[in-house]
Amino acid sequence: MTYGALYGVGVGPGAPDLITLRALNVMRRAQVLALPRSSDYGASKAWEIVKPVLGEVPGQERVFLTFPMNKDPQLLRPAWDKAFAAIGQRLERGMDVAFATEGDPSLFSTFIYLKQEAPIRWPGISIEVVPGVSSIMAVPAVTGVPLADGQERIAIVPGTYGIEDLEELLHTFDTVVLMKLGGEMPRIIQVLDQAGLLDRAVYVSKATMGEQRIVRDLRKVQVERGDCFAMVIVSRKERNGVLAGMVPFRDGMS
Repeated sequence: MTYGALYGVGVGPGAPDLITLRALNVMRRAQVLALPRSSDYGASKAWEIVKPVLGEVPGQERVFLTFPMNKDPQLLRPAWDKAFAAIGQRLERGMDVAFATEGDPSLFSTFIYLKQEAPIRWPGISIEVVPGVSSIMAVPAVTGVPLADGQERIAIVPGTYGIEDLEELLHTFDTVVLMKLGGEMPRIIQVLDQAGLLDRAVYVSKATMGEQRIVRDLRKVQVERGDCFAMVIVSRKERNGVLAGMVPFRDGMS
């Protein structure tokens, strides 16, 4: 059987003008635009990002697919199977499907599971990943805090899946990016305070979006539950600088 092509398209962190030209071109060509959402009655954030720049594509079908925000495999698997089956119905008719995902398809994205499952369900299918601007890149841009320079090392940690080793990570890495915060803010703040790094941390929610919020005193968000677009970046800045003996550039040198 000949299938349509499957594309995982990163649509960026939220600002529509951060969608790449390649992403737009792929979504305009695809006969089907698959749009994930967290519930059957909720909106698709990917579609909210894409809609202002993509608009209406004549003849294109939009399919809204539900992927619950839950850790329970007993709840996730049936929902995923239903969503994958809906995509398969289109692929088996020879239709190209563009799966739009916030940020980048290869970082904490549902598309990762679809990409793994696709060759099993549809042998020989063509799969292409279209990278997007990740929130990990957007947050440093809006806060002015670089991720790494010189000899610095970075750790990216999903907060809701356990931060038992956060103290060790803070000691080992120069910059720690905490994503998917959920209800872990009180614990995160406690660990940062004990490590003397509370003043080196910044909280950002919905970076580059209209509702963007930046909080540099984490005590103000201690009782908040971090949404799926909230992040904390902790940057020690103890080993940044020029690699060659930490010697600063002289005027006129590049």
